[in-house]
Amino acid sequence: MMRRVLIVSPHFPPINAPDMQRIRMSLPHYRACGWEPVVLCVGERWQDAVREPGLDATVPADVAVVRRPAFALRWTRLLGVRNLGLRCWCHFLAAGSRIIRRERIDLVFFSNTQFVTFTLGRIWGALHGVPYVVDIQDPWRTDYYSRAGSRKPPGGWKYKVARAMAWLLEGWSFRRVDGVMSVSPAYLDDLRARYSWLTRTPADAIPFGASREDLAAAIRVSDRPPYFSRTQGEIHLLYTGAAGPVMPHALTVLFDALRLYREKNPTGARRFRFHFVGTSYAAPGQGVPAILPLAERCGVADQVAETPHRLGHLESLRLQQEADVLLLAGSSDLAYSPSKIYPCFLAGPPILAVVFSGSVLENILDELQCAFLVRFREAGPRDAAQAALTAFFDTALAGFPAASLPERNRAFFERHYLAPSLTQRQAGLFDAALARHRGQPAVPTR
Repeated sequence: MMRRVLIVSPHFPPINAPDMQRIRMSLPHYRACGWEPVVLCVGERWQDAVREPGLDATVPADVAVVRRPAFALRWTRLLGVRNLGLRCWCHFLAAGSRIIRRERIDLVFFSNTQFVTFTLGRIWGALHGVPYVVDIQDPWRTDYYSRAGSRKPPGGWKYKVARAMAWLLEGWSFRRVDGVMSVSPAYLDDLRARYSWLTRTPADAIPFGASREDLAAAIRVSDRPPYFSRTQGEIHLLYTGAAGPVMPHALTVLFDALRLYREKNPTGARRFRFHFVGTSYAAPGQGVPAILPLAERCGVADQVAETPHRLGHLESLRLQQEADVLLLAGSSDLAYSPSKIYPCFLAGPPILAVVFSGSVLENILDELQCAFLVRFREAGPRDAAQAALTAFFDTALAGFPAASLPERNRAFFERHYLAPSLTQRQAGLFDAALARHRGQPAVPTR
């Protein structure tokens, strides 16, 4: 019997936002796993995020999508409120109740980073008796900026308000949750340490993964000329996606090594071009460079280009296939599990990863065997990392001779990181949450 799941995702195509990518890639596969999806999102006219019309073609036409309004940004910004979750909360409360009754919803799934929407799960559970599962893509409550040596948190008074809301609402929202999903096992461990009842709640750490359908769509919509110049034998290294405040350590290691390599081999080093595209969530013309100032301090800005606004998902995939090398930069948040790993694997070019030792990113890349790994520690010496980068630059200039890069673990990737298999794991967690809610024997989860 097909069960019905209401998926709460304020962002949805044609809006291009990272927190809806999991469900967007999963929508073609839920029915094969026994679940009929209904999506509740905010209508395009009430959003100020970047649009990417090509994403519409990746959503099955027969999936029910309910688009609701939100309080207009032109009014809420006068109160200092831009958060989409806050602006749509009242509208979602009423719309979700109607959908749950009308569609006879079996389970609600919150997959977004508009954390305040998670409170709706407990409210709908009390009103309608429906179980709910929450997807932790980023920590809602975090002590990252309170740790010794951490930089000043962004956002001023808004950060303080958001932090207070997290402390007040996270535990309340999770007190009646029937299942928890996360992109990182460490996020689940943190939650269980704070809330003992979650040790008995079905949970699974499920990455975003990648979709072959997305790569095909990127090729179909691509009608632009080549992005990278090949006139003087340049070697183009590409990083796509937001560059948060926790990345500078890895990039400093990279840029310092490039500066030293220029001293050793100036002619060869000049062939390298580093591109950082889509480094903020801002619209075109509104982004502020985050990488170029760091490159300037390291003395290599003449070989670094940055596009500091949100780039389309399909456009990013096209550029990844065109680049010579794909870059992954580790975060000082060791639990960080970047979803960009998996499209990079599918895209094909060699991958250079500069990562913290002991990080989740390092562990994943070790499993996939897909990257030239440069490991370092925040407080330790970096001679070994710089020597590894020198070896990588030599290898790239030589055209990546046979056996110079690890052989990718493609069978492991197929089993664990493609959209169909990851959707099956989601469905398994839904089944376990539903069984728990109904008091049935527990269904094993990870």
